[in-house]
Amino acid sequence: MKINIKALITICLAAVIIAIGCKKQEYSFGKIITPKDLTITTEIEGVDDTHPAGSGSGNVTINASATDAISYKVDFGDGSSKIVGEGALVHKYTTPGTTEYTVVVNAVGTGGVTTTTTKTITVFVAFEIPAEILQNLTNGGSQTWVIDRLTPGHVGVGAADTYTSNHYSATPNQRDECLYDDEITFTKDGKTINMTVDNKGQSFFIAAATAFYGKSGGDNCYDLDVTGTKKLVFMDATSGSTPANSTRIQFTVPGNGLIAFGTGGSTYELMELTATTFTVRTMSVDGLAWYQKFKVK
Repeated sequence: MKINIKALITICLAAVIIAIGCKKQEYSFGKIITPKDLTITTEIEGVDDTHPAGSGSGNVTINASATDAISYKVDFGDGSSKIVGEGALVHKYTTPGTTEYTVVVNAVGTGGVTTTTTKTITVFVAFEIPAEILQNLTNGGSQTWVIDRLTPGHVGVGAADTYTSNHYSATPNQRDECLYDDEITFTKDGKTINMTVDNKGQSFFIAAATAFYGKSGGDNCYDLDVTGTKKLVFMDATSGSTPANSTRIQFTVPGNGLIAFGTGGSTYELMELTATTFTVRTMSVDGLAWYQKFKVK
């Protein structure tokens, strides 16, 4: 029988190729090494003896290091995270006020194995007050305000789910004199605002709030020390108001939270603001919304 040498060679080569193609490919990840000696350091921008939580920028430098780490996953504690090849980065926190965050760092080794550590930090973020509000309240420097006693509704109260004094509005000069002699001064401090109150020794409280200020009794004037400079904390309004009835900006007064008329509230929403007048809304301890109207002294 005559053998076709060329055909035989072709068949053999094809068989070899098929055999090679069917051979299972093997992969190797190398040795799996778990990162060790993981450390984390943080530096809050602007920290000093006066500003232990920072100057307000919200910037925090985070440094993580570990032996045998190939990457790091950093959870900043504010709902965001990031994966980096090296453990050094700057994160900006944006929630206004002073807030505590837990930073979680996962050092990732070969094969995806991880080592984890955490650190709790407290960060102060200064809300960027709109330029118009900063200017109007302080007149670019310092400005004093008093209750607009001749304007109807200079003190008023309404339901919590409304934005007008639909329960009561004071008529001109209706309230006690201890309210009308109060002077509220707003002073620009860089991009923030400080406030002082001169109540001439007495402030007016509603009956529901007397206990809040350490007193007892009904609606009346009470002795109260309101001395000292208060750094106001501004933020977006949380009341559910709209641009149609509010500036949508509010501020919180530290300490007893008092501005002229005492309701037990310490957060004031700016409902209206011009260069010469403003109206604030605050929720009282009795669950009602109280309003005050001011004018430049």
